[in-house]
Amino acid sequence: MEIFLLFAGIFLFTFFIGILLEKIRIPWIFASLILGLVLAFDNPFSELTSSGTFKFLAWLGMYFLLFLIGFELDLEKIKRLGGFIVKSTFFIILFEAFFGSLLIHFVFGYSWFLSVLIALSFATVGEVVLIPILDEFKLTKTKLGQTILGIGVLDDIIEIFVILIAVLAIPILVGGGLRLDFEIRYSLAVFLSLFFLFLFVLLLIKVKRKLNLNRIRGIEIFFLFILAIFFLFIGLASYAEAAAIGAILAGIVVKNLLPKQYISLLESRIKTVTYALFGPIFFFWVGLDADIDYLIKYPLLIVLVIVVAKSAKIFASWLIGRKELGLKPSILMGIALGVRFSSSIVIIKFLFEKALIRSELYSVLIASTIAFKFIIPFLLSCLIKKWQRGFSKIN
Repeated sequence: MEIFLLFAGIFLFTFFIGILLEKIRIPWIFASLILGLVLAFDNPFSELTSSGTFKFLAWLGMYFLLFLIGFELDLEKIKRLGGFIVKSTFFIILFEAFFGSLLIHFVFGYSWFLSVLIALSFATVGEVVLIPILDEFKLTKTKLGQTILGIGVLDDIIEIFVILIAVLAIPILVGGGLRLDFEIRYSLAVFLSLFFLFLFVLLLIKVKRKLNLNRIRGIEIFFLFILAIFFLFIGLASYAEAAAIGAILAGIVVKNLLPKQYISLLESRIKTVTYALFGPIFFFWVGLDADIDYLIKYPLLIVLVIVVAKSAKIFASWLIGRKELGLKPSILMGIALGVRFSSSIVIIKFLFEKALIRSELYSVLIASTIAFKFIIPFLLSCLIKKWQRGFSKIN
């Protein structure tokens, strides 16, 4: 009974505070993360939030968000991206990851491998936050807008790569003292499970025509099919402790199997279930695990992470884009690409739950991600208003 009241409170808080956040261009879903951070001070519902039911639903929220990463991965669109966008994506993200890994290694004391992995996960872009701002100022179809959104699309590949590396490295990184023979057998089991899962993916895509799903009518029955693939892939991948990869692959498979005329409609249904049902629970869980005492004790660490990440992103964007876009647009691109959305938080939370990130660094990364949400939309809007005349030449 009590857990239902807890969920009612999470959803009501997200609804009312989310409306206020939307007015300042911050996605409403982060209201639940803020609630989790508030209760992280002193959680009166600790018995409920540590229960199996709560954690199961929170993990489902993570898997649905990973499913969306796979579902929204548009390989055809990525193939059409210009050379400048591809070059910019890898240069900017790797540039920020380089300086981020230095910070994580020397300040927080992580190994080089983990530092690079964490920095890469934190360097991803939340283009969903940027679209309303670019639309408002009619920049979506300009070269600047298309470059920003193109980088946001291509960085999904990097997100998937980070998760794949994390899944394969978990037994070695977490179990430092594992015997070599166990590590080899475990890694082999993971590899074989993922290999057969990938074969299953290719087989499903190959037999798409024979399935002839175009004959099926009704969104509800298609959604049932989506859920079946979703749980099937997570279940199969769980044998290799790679459920996160299974969720992403499920999204890719569903996107390729569905008839094109139903994709946009079903995507809206999937997002509704993800963000309206499981999303608030997941983001509440993310905030709840933050170490607020540590953040209060070391607030300058948050500032340091923000300054390093933002400076690296702006400087890299200026280096790669000043000739192609111009000085001011390249600076704006760097500011815009610093915004994070659900994908970076999902990866950070995944690494934390797998004990690859300690609570101190996890808390700092989550706090700085929230700070980015408040700073970047406001700063971006102000600079676009000030510099907008210069964009008329950017077609």
